[in-house]
Amino acid sequence: MSLFRSVATVGGLTLLSRVTGLAREMMIAHYLGAGAIADAFFVAFRFPNLFRSLFAEGAFNAAFVPLFTGRLSEEGPAAARAFAERAFAVMTLILTLFVVAMELAMPWAMQGLAPGFAETPEKMDLAVTFSRICFPYLLFISLVSLQAGVLNALGRFAAAAGTPVLLNLTSMAGLWALAPHTPTAGHAMAWGTFAAGVVQFLWLVFSLKRAGMLLRPARPRLTPEVRLLFRRIVPGAVGAGVYQINLVINTMIASTVADGAVSYLNYADRVNQLPLGVVGIAIGTALLPLLSRQLRAGETEAALDSQNRAMELGLFLTLPAAAALMVIAQPVIRVLFERGSFGPAETAATAAALVAFAIGLPAYVLVKALTPGFFAREDTATPVRIAGICMLLNVGLNLALVGPLAHVGMALATALAAWVNVALLAWLLHRRGFFRLDARLRRRGPRLLAAALAMAAALWGLREALLPFATGPWQAGGVLALLVLGGGLAYGGAVLLFGAAKPSDIKGMIRRRAR
Repeated sequence: MSLFRSVATVGGLTLLSRVTGLAREMMIAHYLGAGAIADAFFVAFRFPNLFRSLFAEGAFNAAFVPLFTGRLSEEGPAAARAFAERAFAVMTLILTLFVVAMELAMPWAMQGLAPGFAETPEKMDLAVTFSRICFPYLLFISLVSLQAGVLNALGRFAAAAGTPVLLNLTSMAGLWALAPHTPTAGHAMAWGTFAAGVVQFLWLVFSLKRAGMLLRPARPRLTPEVRLLFRRIVPGAVGAGVYQINLVINTMIASTVADGAVSYLNYADRVNQLPLGVVGIAIGTALLPLLSRQLRAGETEAALDSQNRAMELGLFLTLPAAAALMVIAQPVIRVLFERGSFGPAETAATAAALVAFAIGLPAYVLVKALTPGFFAREDTATPVRIAGICMLLNVGLNLALVGPLAHVGMALATALAAWVNVALLAWLLHRRGFFRLDARLRRRGPRLLAAALAMAAALWGLREALLPFATGPWQAGGVLALLVLGGGLAYGGAVLLFGAAKPSDIKGMIRRRAR
């Protein structure tokens, strides 16, 4: 499979996973609303996700795939499979023991993750129960990461990239099927999450069998190559840990705010993640290998141009998305979530958080365009140090803003810390002579901002004219569709009017991406 087809496959399935993830949140909002039960579930689900990000995901794949690929190319499929089986066995043993220990310690662990729940014993009991149901998901999803690494090394990207879609579909099916038969809809969602881990694991077992690389049971042994694997996981886990600790601290602070704060932030972040996930992942995926090749070839000017064009593309896509989300946050949240247990009050609170998150949307993507400048030069430590500084800043801003602004202050703190992250990354790259804004980006950046502001003004006027017609759910959906269409046309016209981009530029970017 060519590089372009591989990126297109992963990108398309990433988009599908974001869309099904949004549908999942809509279903959760319908059944759970944004009260104590929803808060308890979101905290419970965040717990295994915290450790999944440390034990698996990017850190594991970054360490495992090169080692597996080396065995595959130098010693053949049998040796590569033997290495994967030994790693699989050790991971299974370590994670099983860890899951058992956490199941026993869950009441005390939950006191640390969500201390604010202690003031409402029923809420704390729900969080502990949901966490005990969800936590084995960690075991299955971590083993899924290893299986995905094997498949990716074999050039089979689709099966692994599709596993988040299975998570969303299985958990939705579990919520729909079990909600009438469980004490609360949160119980049904927790069991659906557990089932999703099993389904993803079995799906990749089947995929490995089809690829002729089925992993057989092996005795856990810390061989030298397995030790090397886990030593290489540590730096990536530290980087992931900085971000995850940030999320844990946010959850701890949010748990001390009124009922619903955790849920409002979760729903708003899910909407914010839709453009962020697709654009950010696409830019990060395409830019790092390109910069690496150019720098190895000594093409420093070409590398600078690539980074500037990545930032230009990020601004071109995210500035209008951020402006639109800030102007029409309430219609978006109303159409997506306002039904069942999720009412107008929850819509207003979630929309306010979305406005604050959207302020940082361009920054989140610019980070994806700047960090490859360090990674391509084999410097993984600097971005981690900067992330640590921004984490401390985020905590300080959270504590300062949560009092006057409640949960909205926490979303705003995240956005402001993201912009500081961008500034520090750009400053250090520039100081080392690895980055500068070229004339084209200096000229077009302000024009893109002006085009986004013009679109926001047009969208605000259109919103004021159309909202009186949004008298029911179908009418609200139609009004939102018109707002999105009108905003898109306004932005396109403003971009051409201000000379922020030309059709030939977009075609050129597509051609470069294809090559």
